[in-house]
Amino acid sequence: MRLGVLDVGSNTVHLLVVDAHPGARPLPAHSHKAELRLAQLLDESGAIDSEGVDKLIAVVHECLQAAEDKGVEDVLPFATSAVREASNADDVLARVQAETGVELQVLTGAEEARLTFLAVRRWFGWSAGKLLVLDIGGGSLEIAYGIDEEPDAAVSLPLGAGRLTAGWLPGDPPDPESIRALRRHVRAQIARTVGEFSRFGAPDHVVATSKTFKQLARIAGAARSTEGLYVQRELKRESLEAWVPQLAGMSAAQRAELPGVSEGRAGQLLAGALVAEGAMDLFGVESLEVCPWALREGVILRRLDHMGSA
Repeated sequence: MRLGVLDVGSNTVHLLVVDAHPGARPLPAHSHKAELRLAQLLDESGAIDSEGVDKLIAVVHECLQAAEDKGVEDVLPFATSAVREASNADDVLARVQAETGVELQVLTGAEEARLTFLAVRRWFGWSAGKLLVLDIGGGSLEIAYGIDEEPDAAVSLPLGAGRLTAGWLPGDPPDPESIRALRRHVRAQIARTVGEFSRFGAPDHVVATSKTFKQLARIAGAARSTEGLYVQRELKRESLEAWVPQLAGMSAAQRAELPGVSEGRAGQLLAGALVAEGAMDLFGVESLEVCPWALREGVILRRLDHMGSA
C-alpha cells in the first residue's frame, strides 16, 4: 500500500510518501516539505503565534493535496517538540483538526527516541550489536541505547539546533562569549544523562540521524547525497572538532556555501555542531556512522508491524 507520513517538526513540515507492506522495506515515492521553523515562531509566553498557526494549516492542506495526488491510502500525522512544548499546544492541535481534518499525534521525546532507534536497528540489523543512537532535531536532541528493537534507555533533551540558535546565538556570526555560554549549557545538559547510559556498557556501533549530522558529515568529507543511500558515511570527532571554530567564525551566508549545507539550515549549523561535538566527547565517541533512516521511517515501520500482527 502507499502510506504518507506527515511530520510536523520544529524546522519543517514534511510529507514522506512510501510504498510499503509488512515484511518489506518502505520505498520512498515522493517528498513534499516546507520550512516553517515553528520552534522560532514562539512568542514571549511560549505560544506559537497566530501567523505561525495559519502557516502550519496552509502547509498541512498542501501536504494533504500532495498525498491525494500521489494516491496515498493512509496518512500518519505526528508532531514533535515545537508543538509538544508550545504553551498553546491544545489550541494549535484543535485548530489544525478543525480546519484540515488532521488529528496530529504529539510524540513525547522518549517516543521520538524509541521510534528513531527502531528505524536505525532495522537499517543496520542485529549484527550491529549494541547501538547508541544520536538524533539532533530543530527542537531537541534524542539519545537511545540498546541491543534489541526497543532501546534500554531513551532520553530527549531540549538541545535542538533551531531552539539553541534562537535562544543563545543572536549574532551573525555570533560573538565568542555567546558561543562559549552555549557550549557550557549543552555539555552540562548532556553530562546529566551519561550515567544513565554508561551502566549498560560500551556500544558496539554509534549511529547518528538527522539533517544536522548529515550536513556535518558532508562538510567533513562524507559522500554527497547523490551517491545514494547505501554509501557508508562517517563523522569523526577529530574532524568535527576542527570544523567547530571554523563554523563559529562564519556568517550564515558563508556556511550556506559549504558542501551539502542548505541555505535554510546554515544559520543553525553551529549550534548543531556544538551539540554533536558535546555528545561525541561526553559519550567517548571517536567516530559514528550516519543512518539515512530516522523518525519518519520509524513511524512507518511501527505501523507496518501493527498491520502485520492484526
